[in-house]
Amino acid sequence: MQEQCKTQSCSQHGCGVCCTHISHISVKRGNHQILKDVNLHIHCGELTAIIGSNGAGKSTLLKAILGELPHSGEITYLEVRDQIVKRPVIGYVPQKLDFDMSAPISVCDIFAASLFKAPVWWKRSKASRQRVLDNLKRVQAEHLIDRKLGVLSGGELQRVLLALALDPIPNILLLDEPVSGIDHNGLKLFYEIVASLRQAYDLSIILVSHDLPLVAKYADRVAFLNHRTIECCGTPREVFGSQEVRKLFQMDF
Repeated sequence: MQEQCKTQSCSQHGCGVCCTHISHISVKRGNHQILKDVNLHIHCGELTAIIGSNGAGKSTLLKAILGELPHSGEITYLEVRDQIVKRPVIGYVPQKLDFDMSAPISVCDIFAASLFKAPVWWKRSKASRQRVLDNLKRVQAEHLIDRKLGVLSGGELQRVLLALALDPIPNILLLDEPVSGIDHNGLKLFYEIVASLRQAYDLSIILVSHDLPLVAKYADRVAFLNHRTIECCGTPREVFGSQEVRKLFQMDF
């Protein structure tokens, strides 16, 4: 029997996907087992953080959800009436964007190429520019619309990528260490923006992160990925209080 959705706002806001069931997911590359029998249950309106050591398979799990890696097991998306959603909208923010920093490409240009499928040198309508501004406003970055990508700070670039991932508004948002290498102020702002987006759009958010104090502050649930599988999952207090997590990270939360 499927667990009922715990988030009452599913039916109120029509988020589209109430629950995501990740069941017995395993990933192999040749003879190397990367993930083994991973099980996770995620509700809309919740931020679930995936923590673990380097090489534990955290990014691999996100790529399996995206459909970029073959895997065994099942990923099922359910709406509030337990009906299966075949093709949910998934937004994705990678760790970093590889590009030529000397290229004269602006923030508006990358939105145009991604959203409007037009060459970046084409003149854009007022409506298309307004759409870009509206997207950037969600992440407090509308002032960056004409800024060149190569001069953006790490935090600014990640907010631009987050804005891109929100058009269209996804059912599920995947964040793969999106603030790696960003200063403390940028870290705090990014987490605050993600928290406000979760509330505004009732998103299911899966975050891979090593920023454990901020995970403890902002996550609803934490899943500890260790030895290729989920060893424990629960509230931040429950997971960070476990002996295995304390031993691995050598931190007292």
